Amino acid sequence: MLCGCVAAGAQAARQEPVQHEFTIRNFKTEGGIVLPEAKIVYGTYGVLNAAGDNAVLLPSHYMAEMHGYGWLIGPGKALDPAKLFLVTSEMFGNGRSSSPSNTPEPLHGPRFPAMTIRDNVLAVHRLLTEELHVKHLRAVIGFSMGAQQAFQWAVSYPGYMDRIVATSGTAKTYGHGIVRLEGQIAALTADENFKGGDYTAQPEKGIQAFSMVWAGWLFSQEWWRQELWRSTQPKGATFEQVVEHYRTHFIPGADANNLILQMRMWESNDVGKTAGFNGDVEAALKSIKVPVLYMPSATDLYFPVTDAKYEAQFIPKCSLVPIPSLWGHPAGAGASPADGKFLNEKIAAFMAGSW
Repeated sequence: MLCGCVAAGAQAARQEPVQHEFTIRNFKTEGGIVLPEAKIVYGTYGVLNAAGDNAVLLPSHYMAEMHGYGWLIGPGKALDPAKLFLVTSEMFGNGRSSSPSNTPEPLHGPRFPAMTIRDNVLAVHRLLTEELHVKHLRAVIGFSMGAQQAFQWAVSYPGYMDRIVATSGTAKTYGHGIVRLEGQIAALTADENFKGGDYTAQPEKGIQAFSMVWAGWLFSQEWWRQELWRSTQPKGATFEQVVEHYRTHFIPGADANNLILQMRMWESNDVGKTAGFNGDVEAALKSIKVPVLYMPSATDLYFPVTDAKYEAQFIPKCSLVPIPSLWGHPAGAGASPADGKFLNEKIAAFMAGSW
């Protein structure tokens, strides 16, 4: 347990997360398959107070690990680890938590069970309550698939947190998003070296094809027209070099089966499928009791702002605040300095209760 007896000064000053691992024996997935050992890698910043109620959960996004929220953490930012205990959880399938690539037979590779957002939320709830003894969360704050998890937290455990923040992510994946993801999976699996997931070496051509499809949706069309990529590239970089980088280094070291598992998890996301709601997403959204700061990117092609507007009308205490950005999906993770400033100011005000 991390508590006030830990050297508070050293922990509060730390701007890098401390890595931990939590194991659940015989974890039954929503699909009914049992993982003999379900492992969750997570990071912590700061110190849990004696009351066990100064914690904020930051669930990871697609293929991300514990460092994915640096844009929001630190002195002068919305989340100060000198005051808060921050937990950054890593989803199943990222290659560090239990994944197709690191699970032994008979569940290795393509035989690893399908996982859902609810599987992740259930596992992390056990982590927080059983290992860290967090009695209550100040907030769940999530970007992209982390936003999917934040909405699921609010539906599954409506009294466990004070508020949620969702940036660049929705409570359900709608038809267009599923079609996009299926296109990426098709590009990856078309490589003859994929071999139904039983490859002996990564299907590089398939992963590169997947990467190019993904990159085509990542930023807005206007971002490309205005060549805003120049702000993050070395002087003299060319368009061709940028495209080749996305083709070959989009997710360095990624495993094909891991990529597919998390895409299927993304596709299946739907708070309406939570027990008791019979597939009714509107009823599930109406059940959310806590205040919600809903921040879609105005130019997101993954989670269009129209989907967020549709969902927000059913959430009782919802502030819908689109991010005015040309950076597309990554705007929700502070992709540009202006995005980072906007997010930190709005989230800090929301956390302070002055929204």
